[in-house]
Amino acid sequence: MTATLLILAAVGYGLAALAYLGLSGLIVASWRQRPQGRLLVLATGLSALWGALSMLAILGWLPPRLGLTAEVARNAAWLALLLYILKLRLPQDASLPAPLRLIRILGGTLVLGLLLISAVPAIMPWQGMQTRWLDYLGLVLLTVIELVLVEQVYRSSRPEDRWAIKFLCLGLGGLFVYDFYLYANGALFGAIDAQVWAARGYVAALITPLIAVSAARNPQWAAPVGLSRSMAFHTASLLAAGVYLLLMASAGYYLRLFGGEWGDVVQTVFIFAAAMLLVLLMFSGTLRARLRVFLSKHFFSYRYDYREEWLKFTRTLTEGRPGEQLCERAVEALAKLLESPGGALWMRESRSSYQRASHWNWADINGTEPADSAFLQWLTRTQWVVDLDEMKTRRDLYGELDAPAWLQQTHDAWLVIPLLLHDELLGFVVLKHSLGKIGFNWEVSDLLKVAARQAAAHLAQMRASNQLIVARQFESFNRTTTFVIHDLKNLVAQLSLLLANAEKHKANPEFQADMLDTVDNAVTRMNKVLKQLRRDGDETRTQSVSLLDILNEAGASKQAFKLRPTLMLPPASLRVRAEPERLARAIGHLLQNALEATPPTGAVTLRAFEESGQAIIEITDTGSGMDDEFIRTRLFQPFDSTKGAGMGIGAYECRETLRALDGNIDVSSTPGHGTRFRLNLPLDNHSGGDAA
Repeated sequence: MTATLLILAAVGYGLAALAYLGLSGLIVASWRQRPQGRLLVLATGLSALWGALSMLAILGWLPPRLGLTAEVARNAAWLALLLYILKLRLPQDASLPAPLRLIRILGGTLVLGLLLISAVPAIMPWQGMQTRWLDYLGLVLLTVIELVLVEQVYRSSRPEDRWAIKFLCLGLGGLFVYDFYLYANGALFGAIDAQVWAARGYVAALITPLIAVSAARNPQWAAPVGLSRSMAFHTASLLAAGVYLLLMASAGYYLRLFGGEWGDVVQTVFIFAAAMLLVLLMFSGTLRARLRVFLSKHFFSYRYDYREEWLKFTRTLTEGRPGEQLCERAVEALAKLLESPGGALWMRESRSSYQRASHWNWADINGTEPADSAFLQWLTRTQWVVDLDEMKTRRDLYGELDAPAWLQQTHDAWLVIPLLLHDELLGFVVLKHSLGKIGFNWEVSDLLKVAARQAAAHLAQMRASNQLIVARQFESFNRTTTFVIHDLKNLVAQLSLLLANAEKHKANPEFQADMLDTVDNAVTRMNKVLKQLRRDGDETRTQSVSLLDILNEAGASKQAFKLRPTLMLPPASLRVRAEPERLARAIGHLLQNALEATPPTGAVTLRAFEESGQAIIEITDTGSGMDDEFIRTRLFQPFDSTKGAGMGIGAYECRETLRALDGNIDVSSTPGHGTRFRLNLPLDNHSGGDAA
């Protein structure tokens, strides 16, 4: 073995000793009195001792077999740790399965045998090649057992627990595979590969971060290891650069080997180009940022307790009565995630712009942003949380994008958070700088994106509820207006009929009396319509009314018709609770329809009576009648009329009026023979009077 290779090997084993010594110190500094923690410290401590003794043996200061003894002890400690972890996977007080007990016995036997061979070689009857071959064979078997245990530890872990154990399994698996190759090669060829052996210390040192991550993710071993993120970034960068240079050197070597006369030139150009590419990659801000995010996501514990943060966020967002100050609470909930003292919310109030909808502790911020501005289009497309400080310094991330002028002039503006619902930009929130000096990184960005989507869903629900309330108000107004127009249409029809007969009968005293009664009735009904419009459309006032009065009013309102209805009046004691105007109007609609559908030679009857504890109102005619399909599908449908000038809401209003009074309406009709409407209402057995 050359002197250079020996020096490289000594440095590698020395680095391994320092790495494991440092890891042991971190674990001991955050000690937990648990068996796993003690076994982990024992394994890392013996690994540090193995590295130190191997380095001293290379330098000639100690016998080489001391390094082998330390290596066997190191492997025994890792073996014990893996067996104990497997024991923890079993139910309490359960023993190891038979295969694992066999592995434990076989592993213990191999460890004792190897320690005996390495520590007391004088008792062995043979020396030299035979002893080395037994060492190699024993170590090969021991690494195979440890690989089996590593696989069992990972496989026996629950899927949700594997994130905490996978780095330990990966690191130890890689170390044992490397040792297996080293000693299997030695057992086959009778000698260790010098270059593989020299690189072994570096390999052992490289797996210490993986063990540290697993220790940090398993609180029962030790407290989280204080591994510097900056150190991990630079270490990973140097490691990646080293691997890259090794690959490029290998490629250059083969280009030279098979390139013939031009091989040297191609190798030189290739290595120079590879080196330039490496320099460009190392100076790439985007690549460095992505590497930092990758290391932070996969090698470090998260900053936030997400369960606690989500509970606080949801509680803040849903406090108070539904819909009350939701915009302000949404800003407050997002701000509290970052200890921001204030913020403001912009929402789309029109098709052309976003305007400030609310604020929390930030009254002086203002501005309007066009919906088609480049800034909002970029927010919608990328769905990024914009760091306004970073936008000023990292033009490579934002290109030619600039923040709106009003936002650049706003003091203390820090983050712009888009509120996205599916792919629609519902609005955005601007936050002040954090009081806790929280830095903006990938974790903060991911948390804000998820929280913003939750807030956007609540705001969208609030907007939809408000729109529904407005729509219901318009619906109520339109419905009342429709009924009023229907009433006016009927009054106009009566007055028109009166005018049509006036030319012939204006000199007739009886006609004049009927005309005055009809006009008086029309005026009375118009006043009632105006009174109804002035009242609250949703307010219902019922009172005890006599059906005698209601039927008299309904009959009197139809005096303009040539065919007069026959009234069969009930006793004055037959009373119901209703709004007199609405009930009289509903009965009047049905009575008018009966009069219009009946020829002058026919008959229309209006009567009321008591039956089975109910007040019954019947309107019977001998008119054209209706078929069953028309009654079932069209009669009570609003805005469906068979009359050219009709509005189709008379029967619908009558049914809704009856339902509002806990009544019902039944229809029986035969085409060509007439129709009967039967109205059922609960009796009022109490004294009259208004009731709200």
